[in-house]
Amino acid sequence: MIDDPLGPLDPDFAAAFTRDLSRPPCQLYLISPLDVTGTFPDRLARALDAGPVAAFQFRVKDVDQHSAARLAEPLQRICADREVAFIVNDSVSLAKRLGADGVHLGQEDGDPREARMILGPGVQIGVTCHDSRHLAMEAGEAGADYVAFGSFYPTTTKTVSHHPEPVILSWWSALFELPSVAIGGITPANAAPLVKAGADFVAVSGAVWNTDEVAAVRGFAEVLGAR
Repeated sequence: MIDDPLGPLDPDFAAAFTRDLSRPPCQLYLISPLDVTGTFPDRLARALDAGPVAAFQFRVKDVDQHSAARLAEPLQRICADREVAFIVNDSVSLAKRLGADGVHLGQEDGDPREARMILGPGVQIGVTCHDSRHLAMEAGEAGADYVAFGSFYPTTTKTVSHHPEPVILSWWSALFELPSVAIGGITPANAAPLVKAGADFVAVSGAVWNTDEVAAVRGFAEVLGAR
């Protein structure tokens, strides 16, 4: 756990929290698998056609930018055709090259202020904040468009060491208008507590791509539609 200078959250905060229904309903944020070759473009199109999806994050590792751009371009077109935001993970330079709708930055991926200067005012900038309210507040002050907390559940998508409680979503929602994204091991079966806690988006990868993507997206649609 990150040493958060704000200290621990009062567990009673969650019990007293009621989701503000004036905020938009929680939405689905898809993250790509590391392998987006082969039939993945067809799978992405099927997933996006199966139910509401707000954003798709392009997340590949260990490939050069030219290869990443070549892989990204057909996926970006699929998203654009369906009015789904196309977000690039980690790389401001790739997001700039592609004219992406946004970039998602980890804590080691650069300053949101610098990303804003490079990408301009209309691009969405998200920041990973792990289990730290302090990092989230810093991200908001730096001009981020959303903050991401997690991992809420065990996940095999990436190695994680931060495991916040859902109450952090409640605290954030109660104090700030900036949207929050819940991430980490989220499935249709366990998403409801995070929605109730105040998440504005749930970010998912394995729960969709490791199974039938159409059934998974429809499953999330049922959960997210049941405010």
